[in-house]
Amino acid sequence: MAKSLSADDYRQMAAELTPRTQAFIGGQFVDAASGKTFATVNPATGTVIAEIAECDAEDVNRAVALARAAFDDGRWSHQSPRNRKRVLLKLAELMRRDAQHLALLETLDMGKPIAEALAVDVGSSANCVQWYAEAVDKVYDEVSPSGPHALGLITRDPIGVVACVVPWNFPLLMASWKIAPALAAGNSVILKPAEQSPLTALKLAELCAEAGLPEGVFQVLPGFGPTAGKALGLHMDVDCLAFTGSTEVGKLFMQYGGQSNLKRVWLECGGKSPNVVLSDVADLDKAAFHAALGIFYNQGEVCTAASRLIVEDSVHDALLEKVIALGQAMQPGDPLDPATKMGAIVDQRQMQRVLGYIDQGVREGGVLALGGRQARVTSGGYFIEPTIFSGISNDMTIAREEIFGPVLSVIRVKDADEAIRVANTCDYGLAACLWTRDVTKAHTLSRKLRAGSVWVNCWDGGDMTMPFGGFKQSGNGRDKSLHALDKYTELKATWIDLT
Repeated sequence: MAKSLSADDYRQMAAELTPRTQAFIGGQFVDAASGKTFATVNPATGTVIAEIAECDAEDVNRAVALARAAFDDGRWSHQSPRNRKRVLLKLAELMRRDAQHLALLETLDMGKPIAEALAVDVGSSANCVQWYAEAVDKVYDEVSPSGPHALGLITRDPIGVVACVVPWNFPLLMASWKIAPALAAGNSVILKPAEQSPLTALKLAELCAEAGLPEGVFQVLPGFGPTAGKALGLHMDVDCLAFTGSTEVGKLFMQYGGQSNLKRVWLECGGKSPNVVLSDVADLDKAAFHAALGIFYNQGEVCTAASRLIVEDSVHDALLEKVIALGQAMQPGDPLDPATKMGAIVDQRQMQRVLGYIDQGVREGGVLALGGRQARVTSGGYFIEPTIFSGISNDMTIAREEIFGPVLSVIRVKDADEAIRVANTCDYGLAACLWTRDVTKAHTLSRKLRAGSVWVNCWDGGDMTMPFGGFKQSGNGRDKSLHALDKYTELKATWIDLT
């Protein structure tokens, strides 16, 4: 386990840091073919961390060709599950060895608190890689019940070249959720990190090489969505594209798949998750704590953020008072301080977007019960106070659209039926919470909630054994669990006539 460090320790490490800045193509760190670079910025200070290689279509073409060659010659795809397991276990070990370094990169690049980056992002990423490494030699194929005159084999084949396009809010963890099952299944993988947060992806490439992944099997292409991302989506030799990000961009990738080779396109997109608290909630303090955590954790930059707090009338006022008090205690601080619970918004553009939604909420008649302003202005960074609106109706903009910031909309309802109706009146269906002491209500109402994950009497429950993904415009396919292997493999039916 990584030793505890102080804020001064992390600041010293940051001052001495020399991050990787080049793309990783064909087993080598290289400049972009164009020679272009772009700045990655520390959102806590507004200062440039480094200039990163800006890949475009030419780099994509080269990386895809190398990935295809690696897949076709079997240097990874034909290795036994046991051998792939050994390499991926080594990768998980190296991620834990360099946990402090990875956490520092994540915090500097994205603005999240260092304690969370270390315990959650890096720890969970290493666990994910280890989990799929251990699972890959325990997944069996099938023999069909076809009688004595034929043999029907149902097998999984790796799909080929997989492109993974991941967001900036959990850069390392979202990458791990995709690359771990894709690599475990025997694919060649190309990772395009978000332009706001490329640093841990480039460090991960270094660790993959050290772990023993062959050249061309894992590559990293930093760059922008309209260039590098689009080129991957349209490429005729990319067999599968897995994306986490906004619904708007997810729809573009589906179009790219249709315009090119009908590649498999798997999407984990936006959310506007309802947190339903009924009058028979067993522990109002626990519900309040999870309501605050569910929207202010990671500065609200979470696809499953519990951004709609839907509360039955009889407990509305008491719960709102408790959540306001908790929000007041979660003010933004220096992300490099291990005591900080809430960090910086990822960049200035996102900060202005969130502040714009707050202004919209006020204009539409919402009652600003807490926050609503930029914080730590003199730092030069991009911080926003924990913000709570009461008096919200479900048709207001801030109750319908994904804000991706620390903004909570509290909606009062008269009973459980109205609560479920309001919860489901949404374009998204990624996650939902339900609070009740009645086990029958817990079962019946959770079934009525239209969401890929339903958490009863908690927020963000689950582990690697539970699939994660959405209904409706929150996407398709599932990350985590053995179900994720379905995205990165093809089912092959082989019929052998024995007569």
